[in-house]
Amino acid sequence: MKQTYVFLADGFEEIEALTSVDVLRRAGMPVTTVSINPGLEVKGAHGVTVVADSLFADNDYSDAEWLVLPGGIPGAPNLAAHEELCEVLSERDERGGKIAAICASPAMVLGTLGILYGREAVCYPGLEDTVEGVNWAQTLVAVDGHIVTGRGPAAAAPFALAIVAETLGQAAAAQVAAGMLLPAD
Repeated sequence: MKQTYVFLADGFEEIEALTSVDVLRRAGMPVTTVSINPGLEVKGAHGVTVVADSLFADNDYSDAEWLVLPGGIPGAPNLAAHEELCEVLSERDERGGKIAAICASPAMVLGTLGILYGREAVCYPGLEDTVEGVNWAQTLVAVDGHIVTGRGPAAAAPFALAIVAETLGQAAAAQVAAGMLLPAD
């Protein structure tokens, strides 16, 4: 199975990033956390500092399974300001590669890059008006083609389970959810 990359920027939403990593690894998916900072340490929006597995320049993203963007303020704006990441995301979208974003990142990163134009997506409430041309849903998670989006912190587990379902099937997602005592839908 190909590598999934979860991008971390100072101010990332801890529950969204770490739940994604945890759930995907429970499903047996290889996951690498990536710091867009100059060093491996990344401080979350609520003061939790994590040490990423790698720096942005350490990886080749061309053959990734997923590129995953947690939200958070200022995490999402920090991701959006990273030009190389934005180039990788745009190129990946053009090739139909899998991208997942949650909370502020669907609007602030994918939306500003035009990746969500004409798609159904969700984001943190109140950010919908910042991007035109997106069919904003009111669900916790939206899947449209090769793009998975999540609404916010409460959607962290369903968001990660949707990524598992898109990769390994609904039965695998249900098995991971059951092991975590979560509903599978």
